[in-house]
Amino acid sequence: MALLAHDRYCDEIVRQVGRLGAVVASGADLSATVPTCPDWSLEDLVRHVGRALRWTGLIVATRAEEDVPVDRAPGARGPATTGDAAALDAWLAESGEVVVGALREAGPRARAWSWAGTDTAGFWARRMTHELVVHGADAALAAGLPLQPVAPEVAADAVDEWLDIVRFVQRALPGAAANELRAPGSSIHLHATDAPAGLNAEWLVELPDEGIAWRRGHEKATVALRGPLTDVLMSFYGRLPLDAPGLEVLGDRKPLELWLEKATFG
Repeated sequence: MALLAHDRYCDEIVRQVGRLGAVVASGADLSATVPTCPDWSLEDLVRHVGRALRWTGLIVATRAEEDVPVDRAPGARGPATTGDAAALDAWLAESGEVVVGALREAGPRARAWSWAGTDTAGFWARRMTHELVVHGADAALAAGLPLQPVAPEVAADAVDEWLDIVRFVQRALPGAAANELRAPGSSIHLHATDAPAGLNAEWLVELPDEGIAWRRGHEKATVALRGPLTDVLMSFYGRLPLDAPGLEVLGDRKPLELWLEKATFG
């Protein structure tokens, strides 16, 4: 499927940084454990996101030819004190300005190293968009706030990107858990029930021995996950349980449960 326009990704980064900042400023307990990332507190999560934004901004702004240590990004350490929501919110907002400024100035085709071998600023615009979408949901869950709907075209692109990432991990990291996503003859169908006409927000994911294969479209599968597009995305990313209100699982759940167990970045 075609990617979104570069400026659309940049606009969404601005939007998602604002949403995450609103969680920080909501009075939420910054020391609360993130249920979907239990090794992190809410503040840990926000600092992780801010560092990622500043690191990406540095890579893009300098047209990096190779990986750059995160600590070289100006301001990456974040506020000196912990537990200060106002300082954390201001730092996060500045982090967003850094990366969006670099991305807009560079344009999508500018060279910029990436871990995926797609060495363009456009790669990073897309990656940071979906980093924010998913971690924004993590933050809302930690704060006990409802998940905000994701724009349909962004949510559908996030599903595409996640499938591509898992396929990349299988090829590039032989020891990764994702390589256990092998169930020949089994398949997963994702079906968004509220997507606009023409978006084609349905996917078939197959799990052969040679690694996952996927395509958009309505096809029969071993198991189907149906529901609102945002909820399908968040469930497929392991942020919502399969039995969350509004979601429906039809068929043999085992391939979907295998996906949720093994589909990881590393």
